Order: sequence, then C-alpha cells, then structure tokens
Amino acid sequence: MNVQKLIHTADHISTWVGKAAAWLIVVLMLLVCAEVFKRYALNAPTAWIYDANNMLYGTLFMLGGAYALAHDGHVRGDFFYGSLKPRTQATLDFVLYLVFFIPGIAALTWAGWTYFQDSLAIHEQTFNADPIPVYPFKFIIPLAGSIVLMQGISEMLRCLVCIRTGAWTPRLQDAEESDVVAQQLAGSEYVDEEAKQLAIEKSKGMKG
Repeated sequence: MNVQKLIHTADHISTWVGKAAAWLIVVLMLLVCAEVFKRYALNAPTAWIYDANNMLYGTLFMLGGAYALAHDGHVRGDFFYGSLKPRTQATLDFVLYLVFFIPGIAALTWAGWTYFQDSLAIHEQTFNADPIPVYPFKFIIPLAGSIVLMQGISEMLRCLVCIRTGAWTPRLQDAEESDVVAQQLAGSEYVDEEAKQLAIEKSKGMKG
C-alpha cells in the first residue's frame, strides 16, 4: 500500500465515522421534541432526557473531530500561514503535529481509557430519578481520541509527502466551499451569472 492510499484510507475512515455520528443530530432533535411534548402537553417530564442530551451532544462533538481534521475544516489563523509556500506550510504543520498534537491526543486517549475503565468497574450511572448508564458514553472518549490520533498521523504523512514533492496531497471530495456558494447563489435574483461564476471560482481557491 503506497502512502497516498494509506492517507486516503485514514480519510475514508474519519469521514465515515463523522457522517455516521452526524445522525445523532436527528436523535437529539427527536428526544428534545418528545420531551417538550411530554413536559408541556402531558405534564409528564422525563428525568433522564437532560443527561442523555448532553451525552449525545458530547458524542457527536468528539466523533466529528477526525472528520473536520480530514477535510481541513478546523479554524486556523491564516494571515501568516496562507502566504507561505506549500513546503513551508507542511514543515510548520509537521513540527506542530509532532510537538503539540500527538502528545496531547495520545494523553487524552490514554486518560480517556482509564476514565472509561473506572466507570465500567462500578457500572456508573447518572444521579436522577431514572438513572441511565454512563460508561458506554465514556468509552467514546478513548474511541474518538484513537480516531483523531490516526487521522493526525495521516496528516503528518501528508506533510512529509508535501515536503518531498512541493505540493499538497489532494483531499477527499466532500461538501466543498464552492458547492455551498453555488447553492446559495443559485436562487438569487440580484446577482448576474458572471458575478456568480466569479464568486464560485474564488471559493475554490479557499483553504479550509
């Protein structure tokens, strides 16, 4: 397996996990709607809904981290970075991944695993009238950490390829900025066709 395929394999895994976790938004919406109906229409609030909402949102947030990293979706201070050549960008990224990212995420994953084991040992539950188990959700901490760590190693490989070739390895195509811009301008009656195409072309040059 060459380096390009290895990088894209990690990207595919992170993307699949992120998109699968995105369905938790639907679960959260249904839970909130059901609770609002029960609380205000039936006067029968549910004790465990608040805890479940927090756990589901935390799960969604953590499992989406690798997806954002795979698609270069995290916020970055681009004033200085964007003006650098690809090789310099890659060198800077590699050093930062090595010094800060890898130790930090490895510590999170290790601590999360210990945290989960302690919770599992006592079959930890929430403190309310209708307790629900906590340990399955705490397992998400080391799981998400492992996936982000895998994606981080993939990003380091991407940096090494760029340092060697002088060009960034193409990322998997997903919801690109140009697609969003095109959708937003499609129904506009106040922007002519030339301006639409110019906006779309400018968005293609944006770095996430």
